[in-house]
Amino acid sequence: MFNILFDRRMAIANNFTAILFALLGLTQQSELQLPLFLLFLEIYVVSVVGNLGMILLIAYLFSCLSFIDLYCSTVITPQMLVNFVKKKNTILYSECMAQLFFFVVFVVAKGYLLTAMAYDRYVAICSPLLYNVTMSPWLCSLLVLIAFILGVLSAVAHTSAMMKLSFCKSHIINHYFCDVLPLLNLSCSNTHLKELLLFVVVGYNSLVPTLAVAISYAFIFYSILRIRSSDGRFKAFGTCSSHLIAPPSSNSLDQEKVSSVFYTTVIPMLNPLIYSLRNKDVKKALRKVFVGSEFSSLRV
Repeated sequence: MFNILFDRRMAIANNFTAILFALLGLTQQSELQLPLFLLFLEIYVVSVVGNLGMILLIAYLFSCLSFIDLYCSTVITPQMLVNFVKKKNTILYSECMAQLFFFVVFVVAKGYLLTAMAYDRYVAICSPLLYNVTMSPWLCSLLVLIAFILGVLSAVAHTSAMMKLSFCKSHIINHYFCDVLPLLNLSCSNTHLKELLLFVVVGYNSLVPTLAVAISYAFIFYSILRIRSSDGRFKAFGTCSSHLIAPPSSNSLDQEKVSSVFYTTVIPMLNPLIYSLRNKDVKKALRKVFVGSEFSSLRV
């Protein structure tokens, strides 16, 4: 009896791993494939170079954000670039689940990391004298660890729920990567519980960071308005303005496809530019790099 059950489970597992999904991608117009390939290749290269530069220049919350942006983009963009030049845009079931898992990890972790950065800005502006004590390396490391733990837990919940679904309908995914909603639409299983799980997990991971960021910035703006000097208020606004620009947004499948482009490819490219322009540590590190290179060239 045990052998029969084991054989059935193995057969089901083999059937799942043999499933091939077809990704519709961003567009079906052949004349746009090459221009889009070149555009997103350039965006990806700029994103990789910019985020690697941030990781190497500063060892702080900003570098962790760059790490997340780099890997979030890498989970999605290379597959999208390959699909632009391939005739059959297929992806294995196992590859699809892996892509979904890592995408959820980095997206959720980024939301909580932005929350930690909002708290960092709150301490820097509201309690500047206690900043080095409050935002110690230990606390920063703990906040980053918590962000990744919550990301992994959310990814496990989503991926394990998705792996219990049966895909006996069409295997054509109306997207350029394996996202939750397009996969739910393909399933012939009862998805009510999965949709409820999606609503709860996404709702929690959206509501908690949003409320935390809103509360932090309410205190920040209150403290800024109490600053008598106009120069002081300008500097304080400059300290937190880059963080307000960075958080991504998302929303019916075709609309989500467009918005997904921004938070998987465009935002990871823009974040290093936004933060490096406002962050003093980045400017100091860049000065050291360029001054050091100029000095060495003069000696030669």
